[in-house]
Amino acid sequence: MAVLFAYKKPMNRHTIARDASASGICLHAGSVVTMTLSPAPPGQGVVFVRADLEGVRIPARYDLVGETKLGTVLQKDGASVGVVEHLMAAVAGAGLDDLTVTLDGPEPPILDGDALSYLTLIQQAGLKDQNTPRDVIEVLKPVRVTQKNATASLMPADASTYDFEIEFPAPAIGRQVFHLDFSPANFAAAIAPARTFGFLKELEGLRALNLARGASLENTLALDECGVVNAGLMRFPDEFVRHKILDAIGDMALAGSPLKARFHGVRSGHATNNALLRALFSDPTAFRRITLS
Repeated sequence: MAVLFAYKKPMNRHTIARDASASGICLHAGSVVTMTLSPAPPGQGVVFVRADLEGVRIPARYDLVGETKLGTVLQKDGASVGVVEHLMAAVAGAGLDDLTVTLDGPEPPILDGDALSYLTLIQQAGLKDQNTPRDVIEVLKPVRVTQKNATASLMPADASTYDFEIEFPAPAIGRQVFHLDFSPANFAAAIAPARTFGFLKELEGLRALNLARGASLENTLALDECGVVNAGLMRFPDEFVRHKILDAIGDMALAGSPLKARFHGVRSGHATNNALLRALFSDPTAFRRITLS
């Protein structure tokens, strides 16, 4: 299923036209949470609101990322919101700039473990032109970070693209490579449906750490030594690398404005992705902000 969005003025900022809500289980906490997406004023950006914690507001920004173990976690004023990357990927894919996300729990619901679930919710809400010019962050020179065997880089480009390489010893994955010319249509068709994945041998240890308590064979592609346990849920033969691009798009959305750059990741995860944005913004000569008109 492709979810497409029509823009009267694609150079302008957009929010949603009306509230949209969904309830479901959290991937790591395992509790049921209700999420409401609401229109926001131009210039606000994406802000998470913890309704269960006296309405603490947590902007979706790279510099508020405090944890990256099996998900990107935003932290502010003693509150946190975890596993934001799937929703943020959908926000970027839909071309949203301003949005309020209200939660009564610690994470957005995992839903189908993809970004398509969130895109569908955004489509139901509709888009609203803010009649305000959009900003874009143009990368001016290569920026690269390396952590152990993972690398991630941003390079100057005429348009936003993503290249990713992964390699796992699991026979069902092996080495996979994917290239994406980023656009709402390409994201909706090629990336948004790709589900998250995990290894059954790690599940018991993760749950002992209060992680993956909401993971199931309905929302996560589960791998064992023989292959994909629930292979009937797979939407692409190379779904694993596509999902890694989904994660990267969500993590890069924490830049606060769309990036005009080529992203290249090799075994990159949330920690490396966040380190890349921190490296970019620590060098004022590496980027410039452009107001579209």
